[in-house]
Amino acid sequence: MSDDNTIMLPGADHAVVRPPMLAERFDPLAREIYALKKQLNAVILAHNYQVGEIQDVADYVGDSLGLAQQAAKTSADVIVFCGVHFMAETAKILNPNKIVVLPDKDAGCSLEESCPADKLAALQATNPNFWTIAYINCSAAVKALCDVIVTSGNAEKIVRAAPADKDLLFVPDENLGQWVMEQTGRPMTLWKGNCYAHVEFQSATLLRIKAQFPAAKVVVHPEALREVRELADAVCSTEKMITYCRDNPAKQFVIVTESGIIHRMEKECPEKEFICAPTFDVMKMPGDKCRCSECKFMKLNTLEKVRDCMKSLAPRVELPEHILKRARLPIERMLEISVR
Repeated sequence: MSDDNTIMLPGADHAVVRPPMLAERFDPLAREIYALKKQLNAVILAHNYQVGEIQDVADYVGDSLGLAQQAAKTSADVIVFCGVHFMAETAKILNPNKIVVLPDKDAGCSLEESCPADKLAALQATNPNFWTIAYINCSAAVKALCDVIVTSGNAEKIVRAAPADKDLLFVPDENLGQWVMEQTGRPMTLWKGNCYAHVEFQSATLLRIKAQFPAAKVVVHPEALREVRELADAVCSTEKMITYCRDNPAKQFVIVTESGIIHRMEKECPEKEFICAPTFDVMKMPGDKCRCSECKFMKLNTLEKVRDCMKSLAPRVELPEHILKRARLPIERMLEISVR
């Protein structure tokens, strides 16, 4: 760790650990969380889609790759994972002897639910030459069936490194898989799954926003539909979105992903304007305010629930021993390839 409390993680574009608990100076609840953190020797990890007040008390805010890397290297006894369940499971897989807690046990993922382990196993049985690549947005049981894990930030790199003699099976996000095929030219069988929050974006709506803000750069997450990705100036993971917006000279950006990321973007680039793309046609519904994309699962976590899960050390993430061992292998393969 450097003197300014910033950690640059290997393989991450812009991984930042903020100075310890700036928020506790002002918010009694944040002060309580800070005291519990010291008492428990805990680390608080938060995804870019978490609400702003959770991001402000976290030790690390980032995307799935950065969070996995941070979980792999932590020396904390307790990991407080402010995200959704599959992310906390990943932290547990990498830290089987540590306590991992999630603020809300119901913080799930529609993408994860689209790919049950038994159905994946049945598909794999149809082709012994399948080499299965799983987007990290899947259950531990699915990870245990796979050869390697990817995030939106490293999927292209890992697919390029996949064995040339294997038939690639990509699960569970078909839109991310489709985008990776476009980038790599590598054919893959795609699982029919998607993130409900990302497929709500539509090209017609985005075109109208582009017309309203003609100077703005459009930055799109690869989980979005192809018709939306084709309108982008950049298609990238949430961490790379932040890097792109920070480094690009433009002053306005239309952000096509879950709206929680705007909080971090505004903190890191206060001189720039970020417009969160709406998920419905604002021009046809002028009486409504912009209902920007929010993941209902990510937003289940609150600052009060963060405090409560630290006080009770529950709900805990627990996994069977055989799942812990088998699911660790493809995650470690991902982390290894990511830093090459």
